[in-house]
Amino acid sequence: MQQDLSIQLSRLQNDLLELSHIGYDPETKGVFRLGFSEADMEARRWLIKKFNDEGFSARMDKAGNVIGSMNADAKGPVIAIGSHIDSVPAGGMFDGTLGVLAGLECMRVIRDSGLQCQFPLEVYAFAEEEGRFGGMMGVQAIVGELNPQWLENAHDPNHVLLKDEMERAGLKAFEALDARVEPKHFEAFLELHIEQGPVLERIKKPIGVVEAISGVYKWIVRLIGEANHAGTAPMDMRSDAFMGLADFAHEIPRIIDEDGSDKSRLTVGKVELKPGYAHTVPGEAEFTLVGRDTDPQIMRNLADSCRRVLSTIARKHNLMFEFEQMSWLEPQAMSDKVVKSFSKQAEKMGLDYEVMPSGAGHDAQYMAKVTPTGMIFVPSVGGISHSPDEWTHWQDIETGANLLLQTALEYAKPASKKKNAA
Repeated sequence: MQQDLSIQLSRLQNDLLELSHIGYDPETKGVFRLGFSEADMEARRWLIKKFNDEGFSARMDKAGNVIGSMNADAKGPVIAIGSHIDSVPAGGMFDGTLGVLAGLECMRVIRDSGLQCQFPLEVYAFAEEEGRFGGMMGVQAIVGELNPQWLENAHDPNHVLLKDEMERAGLKAFEALDARVEPKHFEAFLELHIEQGPVLERIKKPIGVVEAISGVYKWIVRLIGEANHAGTAPMDMRSDAFMGLADFAHEIPRIIDEDGSDKSRLTVGKVELKPGYAHTVPGEAEFTLVGRDTDPQIMRNLADSCRRVLSTIARKHNLMFEFEQMSWLEPQAMSDKVVKSFSKQAEKMGLDYEVMPSGAGHDAQYMAKVTPTGMIFVPSVGGISHSPDEWTHWQDIETGANLLLQTALEYAKPASKKKNAA
């Protein structure tokens, strides 16, 4: 009976398309739902209404997480499904949202079937996953990994404080500490996500079963020199902050070759030159640096190498080097049990799948600290994500959502139909 159940793709399509209009920017054709922005909070209110309209219960906790429940009175552990609905600037329509709305669709299918489950489903739309303020604030609140000092000082690359943005959204930052959930509340956590990379498309497989999630650290780096006249300052007498940045960017491949692995990534994603005038030698270069790897020691090696190289370059160009670590998320293995469950259900469904690492960070890496956790990927066309061009074929979305459903049912342990079910 369980194998006969399947999601209704049309319902999931409608949800994804409807949510994609919240925060949509016609100029870039991308989605702007930055954590705790007006559009992000509108999306959270929309999601709560969506759960309520379907006859489920939903609430927003003090960290901004939206939690939808099949049974608000359930006392025992739950099967948690989820991801996030915030976005990067000019993001796509599937990143994060697929995992949340597929969870809602799984709840609908179980409701419509009349099945009673030993472990009911709960769907989580975690707040601020994209790391606007560093880290993954919503899921960190759930697992109890926030502290007052971080909440007081966290800010985005434009120096907007988290606590101020939360207050504008009607939340109080320090109350996020009350959002922690006891680990015993969870029986397991399952996440469906687009791959955000090219592997599945290249090997022509519809499913990726994630075995481990890469760690990631994020720095704001400043190289501080001296602003000067671009015409009168001799080249050999400048303290040019941009030249320091350029030299560092050139060193990134060597750093990875010597201290990284084939899974290492180093990215300079945002740069600001000050004073930012065409006829002035830049006196300061401020930029973000994000490092990733699935091995914690290699992550530390990369960070140490970056510090050494930046210090050397700063001395070469007569600059001062300083950095602020906004976040450090350790790599995290997924539960062997859940990996095997996803694999077993994929085989039952006749699906070809690839067991693979995730180079991007996800909410699942924090949930794995408190409960058996697993993730599945569906292909991203062209490997593109965090972009208006992000796309995943509807057939692949249906396949992934059905695999999520079957695995959720395995863990939920359905027993029987309700007496009044059709």
